[in-house]
Amino acid sequence: MATAEDRRALARHPQDRLRYSWLALTGFVLVLVLLAVALVQARQATLLRQVVQAGDDYVVLMVYQAETEQLRLRDQWQRAADDRVPLDADTLRLRYEIWVSRIELLRSADLQHLLSNPDGDQRTLQQAMDFIQRADLALGRTPEVPLDRGFVSALLPQLESLTAPMHELSLGASHKVSEQLEARGIAVRQQNRLGLGLTAFLSVLTLAFAFIALRQVAQLRERRLVLEELATKLRLAQREAEAASDAKSAFLANMSHEIRTPFHGLMGMLSLLRETGLTPRQVDYLRTATESADHLLALLNDILDMSQLESGRVTLAVAPVDLRALLRDVEALMRPQANAKPLALHIDAAPGVPERLLADATRVKQILFNLLSNAIKFTDHGAVVLDVRTREGEDGQACIEFTVTDTGVGMDEATQAQLFNRFVQGDSTRSRRHGGTGLGLEISRNLARLMGGDVSVRSRPGEGSCFTFHMPLQVPPPTVSEPAAPLPAVLPTSRPLQVLVAEDHPVNRQYMAALLENLGHQAHFTGNGQEAVEALCRRRYDVVLMDLHMPVLDGVGATRAIRALPDAARSTVPIVALTADAFAETRDRCLVAGMNDFLTKPVSVQKLAASLRRLFGSGTATPNDTPLPPEPSPAWAGSHPVVDESAVAMALQAMSRERLAAMVKAFLDQAPETVQRLRAAVRDAQPLDLRTNAHAAKGAALNLGMSALAATAEALHEGAAHLPAHEIARLVQRYEDLVPATRQAMSALDVLRAEPQPAVTE
Repeated sequence: MATAEDRRALARHPQDRLRYSWLALTGFVLVLVLLAVALVQARQATLLRQVVQAGDDYVVLMVYQAETEQLRLRDQWQRAADDRVPLDADTLRLRYEIWVSRIELLRSADLQHLLSNPDGDQRTLQQAMDFIQRADLALGRTPEVPLDRGFVSALLPQLESLTAPMHELSLGASHKVSEQLEARGIAVRQQNRLGLGLTAFLSVLTLAFAFIALRQVAQLRERRLVLEELATKLRLAQREAEAASDAKSAFLANMSHEIRTPFHGLMGMLSLLRETGLTPRQVDYLRTATESADHLLALLNDILDMSQLESGRVTLAVAPVDLRALLRDVEALMRPQANAKPLALHIDAAPGVPERLLADATRVKQILFNLLSNAIKFTDHGAVVLDVRTREGEDGQACIEFTVTDTGVGMDEATQAQLFNRFVQGDSTRSRRHGGTGLGLEISRNLARLMGGDVSVRSRPGEGSCFTFHMPLQVPPPTVSEPAAPLPAVLPTSRPLQVLVAEDHPVNRQYMAALLENLGHQAHFTGNGQEAVEALCRRRYDVVLMDLHMPVLDGVGATRAIRALPDAARSTVPIVALTADAFAETRDRCLVAGMNDFLTKPVSVQKLAASLRRLFGSGTATPNDTPLPPEPSPAWAGSHPVVDESAVAMALQAMSRERLAAMVKAFLDQAPETVQRLRAAVRDAQPLDLRTNAHAAKGAALNLGMSALAATAEALHEGAAHLPAHEIARLVQRYEDLVPATRQAMSALDVLRAEPQPAVTE
């Protein structure tokens, strides 16, 4: 049923339409009048331009001056022909040259429209030129005859005959110009009268238009006041909505954190329960419970990420990233999902892609996990491929591009248009079967744009989909590489260096003992940072090799404690950091704490000798005379080799095969205990313990060349804080499965065939 306001609006509608019709008609007539005025003014401008451009008054002036100069020349010529007056050749020549110049100007000017008798006037100019041709014989620039009274008297009649024609030329030009000016004046006056009439009509129309416009402005002012009041109410409502949204985001973030902590413990227990003896029915129940827990945790993670993005609390931790290692981590987590379908999963990086780049590794992985997970979810057969390429962006800046292609169901254009909208999923039927929040792609696009890139999609129904994530390519500055050539032999020092090594892992202690012994120095060991500070208080050391990750007191805390010692000699001892972290922020943190140098694991004899040379000079490093191999740099081959042969060869240059065999055997024998500690950290939801144990295992494995174990430990170290518990449990299981394979690979390299020597401890 229509309201009173609706009825008033309907009643006003015919009046408004009539008013708008009059306004439109008046405006149309006003435009026509304006066009007419413009045409009249254009015509006037053309006439005035013709008056100015013709320059007839200037041409008439030239004719008059030519006539005047002819009369002056005639008078001076007559005096020169008179025997009673002395011949003034210079004055005669001057008058002649002036008159000749006036004639030349007339010949060059356009006189056709000024000549009343064109034929007669042209003859006059020709007579003048004939006289000039004869007079130039004596008065020209190159005289051929002398200037005397006979010459002057002979040409006087011809000059006098020019007087009348020149006068007629001047009068005719003046009359012609007067007629033209009169005609133009009449035309201008007519145009002015027409313009005044149009202007008057235009003024009347303008007043009418102004009257209608003022009425319209008054109505618009009233509407503006109403709109301003409405806008004020909307702003207040928006502020209330934003406050409610912020409160909601904060609540979701807090609740997500609170719920996620016990969930990690729950999922860890489920993963450990899977390894106990269960009946087939119990295994089925456990699988259902694990999938439900995975799904719920994914929901919580998406909600937390979305709330952080909305509130602007997401910041990027940009650091140098080993791209190939990142891709290996992504492949390790995605391959079990692909194998379960089963699907082929291929990850390929073009040769031109740099080894390292500046990026937030966690966020890049998150985007790739989302894209690959979606591709696997919506693909039942075929393959999922991740290609990494570099290209030039639209702004000319280099970009790195991750392209995820699948052979799944594909999408039509309508689905693609809504794909990145919140809570919208590509295929609702399959989404109900697979689950999900519909937030993954929106989170991925927001994160990509936060990095300066974007996520786009290309797809066709039945032909699969192609998701592309690109971001600006930033390459970290190159680091100074260690010398690959053998170290030169140097003279031994008068005494070996006393080196304090703070290292909690027993295998790493043995390894460092072998390196220092090979260089001719004596090693003393402590198991944590607190013991290192106490050892330094008891006696003096030449240098301290400080591991960063240790129990009780880490390397950074121990360094600060040493720098605060009251004894100047002990507080200024050189300290070299030992760590498996090669990130720039780790190096900066060490240097800020007061360390003098920074060594990344695996620590080779070359690296250690170079560091000691930097601190004490070339006489401190005394390796044996056997040439040393270059630093290992295994190429990306899609997965880690079980053993890095170049790292093993490097270790054999620092110690005997028997000693290396003892270290390898000790490390592998301790692997079951390491696995138990890792599983306990998963079970108790202790990510810090997990990171600590994984980091220790990674460093020792790197030093001994066990690259697959080191890579798995690194994945555990990086994923301890954000990976689901069941994925962490899979990595722990992978670490345990790699131990016998590593033992077999070491045996194949003749490392474990020798009788191992007892481990060296101090």
